[in-house]
Parts: sequence; structure tokens; C-alpha cells
Amino acid sequence: MNQERISSPEGLALLRQQLQSRRTADKPCITVCSGTGCQAYGCQAVTAAFREELEKRDLSDQVDILTTGCHGFCERGPVVVLQPQGIFYERMKLKDVAEVVEETIAKGEVIDRLLYQDPRTGEKIVHERDVPFYKLQQREILSMNGMIDPTSIEDYIAVDGYSALVKALHEMTPDEIVDAIKQSGLRGRGGAGFPTGRKWEGCRRAEGEIKYVICNADEGDPGAYMDRSVMEGNPHSVIEGMIIAAYAIGGHRRHGLEGYIYVRNEYPLAVKNAGLALETARSYGLLGEDIAGSGFNFDIQIRRGGGAFVCGESSALMQSLQGNVGEPQAKYVRSVEKGLWNQPTTLNNVETLANVPLIIRRGWEWYAGIGTEGSKGTKIFSLVGKINNTGLVEVPMGVTLREIIFDIGGGIPDSKEFKAVQTGGPSGGCLPENMLDLPVDFDELAKVGSMMGSGGMIVMDEGTCMVDIARYFLDFLKEESCGKCVPCREGIARSLEILNRICQGKGRPEDIDLLEELSETVQGFSLCALGQTAPNPVLSTLKYFRHEYEAHIFEERCPAGVCKALIEYWIDPELCTGCGACTRVCPQEAITGEKKTPHTVTRSECIKCGACYDVCRFEAITIRSAGVKAAPAVEAVEAP
Repeated sequence: MNQERISSPEGLALLRQQLQSRRTADKPCITVCSGTGCQAYGCQAVTAAFREELEKRDLSDQVDILTTGCHGFCERGPVVVLQPQGIFYERMKLKDVAEVVEETIAKGEVIDRLLYQDPRTGEKIVHERDVPFYKLQQREILSMNGMIDPTSIEDYIAVDGYSALVKALHEMTPDEIVDAIKQSGLRGRGGAGFPTGRKWEGCRRAEGEIKYVICNADEGDPGAYMDRSVMEGNPHSVIEGMIIAAYAIGGHRRHGLEGYIYVRNEYPLAVKNAGLALETARSYGLLGEDIAGSGFNFDIQIRRGGGAFVCGESSALMQSLQGNVGEPQAKYVRSVEKGLWNQPTTLNNVETLANVPLIIRRGWEWYAGIGTEGSKGTKIFSLVGKINNTGLVEVPMGVTLREIIFDIGGGIPDSKEFKAVQTGGPSGGCLPENMLDLPVDFDELAKVGSMMGSGGMIVMDEGTCMVDIARYFLDFLKEESCGKCVPCREGIARSLEILNRICQGKGRPEDIDLLEELSETVQGFSLCALGQTAPNPVLSTLKYFRHEYEAHIFEERCPAGVCKALIEYWIDPELCTGCGACTRVCPQEAITGEKKTPHTVTRSECIKCGACYDVCRFEAITIRSAGVKAAPAVEAVEAP
């Protein structure tokens, strides 16, 4: 449509009315998730096939196609939802497209095999709203991801986008905005959970020639993708939040405010969609000079980061923005007073900023009514690991781990037992089964040795070795440490050496005490949050799964059957049929035996790759401890 600059609240309201009038509520619409996850599954080809099929049947004018941001149910992609009925089809293939148009679009018939099936009950579910994964969430930030085209500012405006900005600029003072954010109880979603309103207030009071607003879209946690999905699926919500933040910290000043979105270069779709959103926002008069006729000036640029985990830390991020090596700085200088280029700076992450328009539009009272006493609003988690339903989950603060993992996540696959969940990303703690009823919020997680972090949540089953898990995450954190401070650089490296030794069956009785001592030193004396939180995986597994460490050290046994040095593969002659499947996949030719007779494994040749275990249909191959020795007396267990 022909667009003019929005120069008043009335102009935005008129445009929204025009956009909404062009929408037909009952017109069929095929919405295709086009987030990064679904793109990996081939959603673009599915979308093209739908367009071609509709054109072939002369239905292009009668049926819309909408490519949206991430729907959250990433493991089921490509996800297609047929509106207005809300019919949910999962794992769409090219071969399914013609059938969907013929049966569902043309005849209104539901295709049973494309429906989601509840893994616990076996029930086939037709509508997206009834799928347990969605039904039990409270999707506030993610709600628009399945409703709008992220490359269309018109779609965003039609669903009340930028109304909070206009309200803030024309009806509220900067102090009123800061007060509303403080009263809402919004805390930073980047990990530390610092009160956002207090941060803005500090920056507002600070003196400087120029003030900066930074959106941290780097998302250092490799196992989480909440910020990435919001930036890809609804970038205007973040931009709107940044402009409101700039107005709040800078007031009515016509000059001296600049904004940056710091995003990983490895996230090309986020970079593309955010860049397009900035261009269209400027062209509509919602960014740049005289925003929405308010006289307020503010603009935003995108800066691409190199993907360093440590640049999730605020001062390291600012160093990177300035063109320096991304290293944390001393914390006695507050960034709200002297941050980017030594000027007052407000830095918030994507999810924090996306909350701001909701608070301004609906009121702080609404937001403060969600969550717990000290943790308000909703939180997006990346639910992954040994769980039936993986994806992005948005829930009110205070729901329990059990509700997230079993009610929304659908529980553990293959009828296995739950063992632990790590919250907060690589630096988070691992919590055992007896903590499944723990309310998930900033303070409760911190009390038990974990943290909210960026929202990663990794579920582990009975086949997980907790010593190996601690080793795995410490290995990652060692590589991501900037190496600036000795406690982090050396403490993590030495701890990793000990964990490697334990997993190789060479642990020493004193290793457990030494790990605890090293972890407490790293935790207490590291310069930044990466080092301060790095020991969490070690300390939490020592606290809740100490018996596994003791089994590795004193019995040379891995209870989960994971650590290669402590296991061996064995074929049960009673169950082996001699089918030969294992011999065909063994890369070392370590399995021998005549056809239709029990086979055996040559221990000296076996590299413990597990290929034989995976292909055996008769459960004849088992994993057992390689050489168990008796645990010593209690006196001998204690370190000297």
C-alpha cells in the first residue's frame, strides 16, 4: 500500500484501521512457520509448493499464504496452521501439499496422519490451541510470532504494533515511563535479573554528551534460541521497546541518543529481518527524526558480533562494539554512568525489550499480576534434551519444573526415567528429580545452585552421566573464557583436567575436595559473570549426584554407562540370534561369530562407538562396567 510518514497518534490509528479493514476474518489462510528451525526442515520449499498448488487450482485470490516467525514447536517442523480454524499440521512434506489443498482447504476434511499425536495418550489433536505444548503456555511475547509476517510492518501495526510507542511519546513523561517499568517488576532477561526500571533510572540521571541504548541479541548460550526467534519473528517489538527506552533515559532531548542492536553474524535471518524492520520503521516515521510527530529523535544501527560467549557480558559486549577485543571490564564503574565510549549506556537483551511495549500498552498493573513476588511476567525457555516436545516455551514466572517438563514438554521419551535438568545454559546448575516441584523464578533457582540465565533448559534421562555433563560444559566454558583473569582462566582449566581424569577412570580420592575448592575460588574471584557462574555445573552435580563421582573414582564404574574408559560392550548369548547386523556396522571388525549362532566382542579391538548397540533389534548387546572394584571403607574415601 502507498504509505506516508506517521506524524501523529491519529495518523497511526487511521493506518491501523485501514489495515484491519482489509483483513477478512473468515478468509482461509495457510500460515507456514519460517523460523530458522523450520527452514532447516524445508519450509521454504513447502511454502513455494503451496503457492504453486493454489495457482494451479485458481485459488490464489481466495486463500492467503502467510510466512511467519518461529511457532516454537521446532522439533515438529515444518509447522503449518490453517486459519481461521486453527488446524495444526506437523512435519509437512512436499508430497503433503496437494493433499492439504484438496482435502482440507477445498473440502474441509482433516488429514489424520498430519496431526500431532500426544506421546502419552496417543490422542490425535486437531487444533493448535489444544496441543498441550501450546495450551499450557502463556504466550505474551511469542503470541505474535504465528500471526504476522516478520518482514511486514503493516502486519505489526495491524495488531496494535507501535501503539505503546505513540502512547509513551505523546501521553507520558520519561519519569512516568521509568516509574511504570519499575512498578511492573520487570527484571532483565539476559541472566542477571537486574531490575530494568532501576537501570533506566540510573541512566536517566547520569550526565553525558550522548546516551546509548543497546539491545544484546548476541545470545551467547548455544543451547538456547529465544532471543534469536523473537528477533527473527517479531523484530518490531524489540525496536519499539528500544525507542521507548531511549525516550525514558534521554527525555525530550532532540540530540544525543543513539541505539545499537548487537547480533551474532551467525544469525543471518535475524540480521536480515531486523535490518528490514529498521528501514521500514524509518520510512513510516517511527524511527529517526521527529518520531510519530513527537519531536523526539532516535535511530538504531545493527552491529554484528563474532559469536563469543563472553560478549553476552555487558562490558565485553561494549568493548566489542568499540572495535576492541571482547573482554570484561572492572565492575566498580557502572555502565549506566560510563558505558559505551565512556558515556551513559542502557543495555537490555531482546526479551527484556520485547516486554516493554506490552507493559506500556496494557499497564504495569497487568504485568505485575503475572508471576511471583520477586519475579514478574512471563519467561521464554528453550526446552531441549531428552524430552518428547522440544522447542520454545513461554510460561509465567513461578510455574514448576514438573509442569514445564512433563505437562508442556510431554515427559521423557522411550519410557525412560527423568534424571536431571540444567537451567540457565552452560553455566547453569543441574537439578535432580526431587526438585521437580521447584517454582521457576530468579530467586528460587539461585537458592538451589542454579540460575535463570538466558533461559536454556536441558532435560536429561537415566542414560546421562552427571560427571560427564559437568566435564562437557566446563570444556565449553574453558574455550569461551577470554583468559583475562587468572581465577577463570586457570581455575576452569584445572577443574577440567580433574574431570577428564575422573571420566577416564583415573580419579583420585582427593579429587572431589579439590574440585569443590577450585570451584569456590573461581566463583568468588573471577572478574565477570562467566567465571563467577562457570562452576555451577560442577558444584551442583557434586551436591546432588556425588555418588556418581564416588563410583567413578572408588569403583572405576560409570553408573550411566557413558564414560568409554569405564564400560565395555557385551553380547548376551541367550538373546543373540546371529543375525549379523552388528558385524556389518562394526568399523573395527571387533565382532565375530557364525551366522545364526551367538556372536562375541573382542575387547581389545572394540573402540566403544556404540554402532552395534544401536542396530541390535533383540536387545542382546548391553553396556556394562569394564572392571568394577570394591568401594573402600568410609575412612579411605575421605581425602587426606
